Amino acid sequence: MEKKIRKLTTAQFAKLHGVNKRTLHYYDNIGLFCPDTKNDNGYRYYNISQSMEFEYIRMLKELNMSIEEIREYRENPSSDQFLKIANEKEEQIDIEIQKLNRMKKILQTKKEQIIFCETLQEQEIRIEECKAEKILVLPYDFVDDDISQIFACLKDVWSIDQIRMGIGGFISLNKVYNKDFARYDGIYTVALNDSSASNCLIKPEGKYLCGYQKGMWDKLPMMYEKMLEYAMKNRIELEGYAYEIGLNEFAISNPNDYITKIMIQMKENIE
Repeated sequence: MEKKIRKLTTAQFAKLHGVNKRTLHYYDNIGLFCPDTKNDNGYRYYNISQSMEFEYIRMLKELNMSIEEIREYRENPSSDQFLKIANEKEEQIDIEIQKLNRMKKILQTKKEQIIFCETLQEQEIRIEECKAEKILVLPYDFVDDDISQIFACLKDVWSIDQIRMGIGGFISLNKVYNKDFARYDGIYTVALNDSSASNCLIKPEGKYLCGYQKGMWDKLPMMYEKMLEYAMKNRIELEGYAYEIGLNEFAISNPNDYITKIMIQMKENIE
């Protein structure tokens, strides 16, 4: 004997798909998705076989298609039209995945920095092995206090995601040795992807003399002095630029808890 297909009430169908009953009523009223049958008393009943059809509608809605676009397709469905929609949405999904991957990398970087900051004292000097990093750079001397201007420029030259990765400054060793901190050489950020850009450099791999300073920026010259003394005492030759980057700006309420990391590449021990 043929098995009778079970009919579901609006409440049962809504529960099965995890939606509100009002959604089903709305879709029925606009003719987007209607129940299989309606009794004389107005009760709606859905066929379980309608479930896949409903989930495809939900999928298109989740892919940011408007109700009108979905209804237009359902009124005249075709293979060509479906393939066109699928190709467009695949491209949009790929873009969204790239965006989410960038956001994930930013969060992972910030999380690692915050955890590391919890282990630091007020001042520390360490020797660290650093991997090569691609950095985006922009000339900027920090003489102009109008940060809004540089932020607007960075939005155009880099991107908001790249800015969220963190912005640091770099200064030549010659200026550090001469205690000339009035003008920096530029600002930088660690690149989020491998795309080529005219304003990018490779921060070389190798050993770096790293200084960690807790507090406001006016304490940095003292940290540089201690780092140079450490290098001289341990017969370490330095080269390149000094790179600065804030590590915990979004996780503190007191500016005195701000931690800046300074990195200067070590050339070799002087024998």
